[in-house]
Amino acid sequence: MTVVPRWEWRTFGENFAGAEERFAALSPETVQESDEVYLLSTEADNSVKVRDDLLDVKQLEQVDDDGLEQWRPVLKAPFPLTTAAVDSALAALHASPPPARRSAYTLDQLIEEVVGPSPQLAAAPVHKRRARYTLSGCMAELTEVRTDKGSTRTIAVESEDPARVLAAVQELGLDSRLNVSFPRGLKALLGIGTHRYAAIDVGTNSVKFHIGERRADGSWRPVVDRAEITRLGEGLAETGVLNPAPMERTIDAIASMVDEARREGVDEIVAVGTAGLRIARNRAEFVAAVKDRCGLNLEVISGEEEARLSYLAATSGLDLGDGSLVVFETGGGSSQFTFGEGKRVTERFSLDVGAVGLTERFGLADVVSEETLAGVFDELATQLARLDGHPPPNGLVAMGGAATNLAAVKHELATYDPDVVQGTVLDLAEIDRQIALYAGRTADERREIVGLQPKRAEVILAGACIVRTVIAKLGRHSATVSDRGLRHGLLLDRFG
Repeated sequence: MTVVPRWEWRTFGENFAGAEERFAALSPETVQESDEVYLLSTEADNSVKVRDDLLDVKQLEQVDDDGLEQWRPVLKAPFPLTTAAVDSALAALHASPPPARRSAYTLDQLIEEVVGPSPQLAAAPVHKRRARYTLSGCMAELTEVRTDKGSTRTIAVESEDPARVLAAVQELGLDSRLNVSFPRGLKALLGIGTHRYAAIDVGTNSVKFHIGERRADGSWRPVVDRAEITRLGEGLAETGVLNPAPMERTIDAIASMVDEARREGVDEIVAVGTAGLRIARNRAEFVAAVKDRCGLNLEVISGEEEARLSYLAATSGLDLGDGSLVVFETGGGSSQFTFGEGKRVTERFSLDVGAVGLTERFGLADVVSEETLAGVFDELATQLARLDGHPPPNGLVAMGGAATNLAAVKHELATYDPDVVQGTVLDLAEIDRQIALYAGRTADERREIVGLQPKRAEVILAGACIVRTVIAKLGRHSATVSDRGLRHGLLLDRFG
């Protein structure tokens, strides 16, 4: 019998929006329930399962440009299994045979003697309830999955013709989702094959720290996400060099983050420096001190690279559609801008416009007069002139400490909640309200404002003015805030 590989697309979740309605309008051709056992590996994603007393092995052949996966059946063997069948399953799982061998294996013997002793293998009992349909000439299946560690739902579409699969996925309105095979989705549900990575973003005003756990299905779970304001760039505008006290407290913060990352069992730590380190004449001294103290290689990245990584973080964390998009991130020493269409970048650049320098130049850490504010906006109009002439984008995303603090103050968050901040819409009226709020208060008085991070009290007015100017120059009345930033994009880029 000729074995024909089939193309497959699958997604996992609890709710599938419009796809639910599409299936509800159809009558299922069959509804089946089954108890199965999946053999899972931390080293491979091929499908090895037991159903109806048969060992079934399928191998991933290729992935096309649309992300569809082609799977080929390579084995279907009854129990008791021959050693050749066991070896075939282990090869698909990229696992070695056990030192002691039987001539034949029952399922219990396979699990106890082959899977159990291996640190890279696991056996997962699964109960499925599958409703099967025909859609755009493809087999489509909506399945409820139950395990002893949780449950989920999955939709699969498969056919020998990849064009039909793609058409069916588009008909279901699921084409923006990632294609996740059943073994990968099951491993993610069970917490098998996860890896932790840490990113440290050393900015002019703050050091941001993020630990993310990458699941087997490619999704990420935040483990730690925090920032410490160290003001590395304090006095940098006047002297052109990093001063000893800011350097010392910043290195202390980095060392603490590295220690925490190692306690959390991360596989790798990546650290980058941005605007302040780009312009500091003694940045090599700082980088060497970080290496000596923490054993960490700190990479100073360009403004364009910073913008690219921020754009990656924003587009992965928000549903922004496929239209024109601008993502900007304001920092202590610079602001990054990335223009694109959907996930495709068309232009990116960095401008030396930051909250720390602006605060020091205009004395924005204290009560500010209307005349001083007017001077600030005149200065920003000049410094941000590169934005002039760009057509208003369909979407505008604001990132960085200024934007997230403006969102937190809008919501009066006594305790910062990234899930509330993420996706917050900041309009010009709200930003103007907050500018007036900060301009009429000293730094100590600003610290009493609910939602404002106390250590950001000195620079928040400058940051708000930058955010407002960018929104206005791009012809928009509001921007959507992303709690994600460079650190998230860094993990996606290096380990995603």
